[in-house]
Amino acid sequence: MQIDPFDGPLGARVTGLAVGEGLAAAQRAALRDAIDRHAVLVLPEQDIDDDAQVAFSEGFGALETPLDFDQYAGVHRLVTRLANVDGDDRVMEPDSRHATYMKGNQLWHTDSSFKPVPAKYSILHAREVPPHGGDTEFADCRDAYDQWLRDARTPRADELASLVCEHSIVWSRSLIIGDFFTDEEKAKLPAVPQRLVRVHPASGRASFYAGSHCARVVGWPEERGRALIDAINALCTAPERTWVHRWRRHDLVIWDNRCVQHRGRPHDPRERRVMHRTTVRGDGSSMDGY
Repeated sequence: MQIDPFDGPLGARVTGLAVGEGLAAAQRAALRDAIDRHAVLVLPEQDIDDDAQVAFSEGFGALETPLDFDQYAGVHRLVTRLANVDGDDRVMEPDSRHATYMKGNQLWHTDSSFKPVPAKYSILHAREVPPHGGDTEFADCRDAYDQWLRDARTPRADELASLVCEHSIVWSRSLIIGDFFTDEEKAKLPAVPQRLVRVHPASGRASFYAGSHCARVVGWPEERGRALIDAINALCTAPERTWVHRWRRHDLVIWDNRCVQHRGRPHDPRERRVMHRTTVRGDGSSMDGY
């Protein structure tokens, strides 16, 4: 196995592994160390199916069960299908309800921050890739936090550490597709509290935990809270701390949701794009220090 870091604040390419064949304990430990250091790993040429992806992913912890919106007949129950192709293998109409829902992935976010126990790792596998577009961008929220402190901005570190925000997928989807969810769906997706600053348990580095699901700062006036969240998100996603992955079929990409944001980029909706994601559940609530 070889790990080659990319230029810039995050990301590395991993070669010499065939994840479908299973990993030795030393290989898995090396991958964990690489994720802790680089936050995003790209493993090219991994021709695997859902069962192999789930088996590989479960080596990093228990997996989340996808939302109902991301479930398809014939897809493993622990796999989130991110695709513009429906259950009958036909390209969706761009104005269909599911295609509209998927537009939310074009906003900067961290996966599952709207859940009481947010995600640790996301593991995304490219099954079908359009000829142009459909890239994924990543942003380093560790470097953004360090920059905030270097700039001596307010709030300062002690106050930032005490702040709690509400995260909501209902909120984030409203930013790009309006009032999308039914009242019944909203009732199943209440806002949850998350720490604004998280400390990575392995590296010890602090990072901002915001993104588009981050709706408001608890206890702050709405306008003041939104101004802070917007400033933090802008710092996190500034060009100097972002990196874009241009997909090839069978790429497998792993990222750490605790310290990076990401977003999908648009592509021609007539071109097929099929990605399968497994999501490693976090160790606990950010409110409890996890």
